[in-house]
Amino acid sequence: IEIGYIIFLGILLGAILTLGMFVAPSIFNSEYIFSQTILSHFQEGLIMTSIFLKFNILLYIAIVIILLFEGYKYKRGERGEIFLFSTIFIVISTSLLFTDYYTPQILEFQSLQDTESKIFQNLHFASELDFKILAIALLILIVKRLMKLSKS
Repeated sequence: IEIGYIIFLGILLGAILTLGMFVAPSIFNSEYIFSQTILSHFQEGLIMTSIFLKFNILLYIAIVIILLFEGYKYKRGERGEIFLFSTIFIVISTSLLFTDYYTPQILEFQSLQDTESKIFQNLHFASELDFKILAIALLILIVKRLMKLSKS
């Protein structure tokens, strides 16, 4: 079960990296792919939003799996390491921030077609920062779980 958990966390990290490093840059630079501007920046944003809405489902599943697995480990007596619990808290809180705060806010701005304002730009920057923090915390959680697994 523990190896499956670590593999799942790795898949989640891979999805985050894929979205951030490959999908978003490709979509937001579509004019280089097509050699002309076919989609506006706003339309490219709508595509990214639809991708992130689907990805949010995976984040919700991850939150449940992390809470169940880590809660089970805690109940079995694996306690005391504040760094591990802090990392788990960061993974869960950044996931919830992304799914329940940033995504709805971005959807609201898109519905108003107000994606060029400074407020939206700041919101978008904060969501990217949240996503990066999530990726780093997830990597740390994977490493910590692998270290604990190798000790047992």
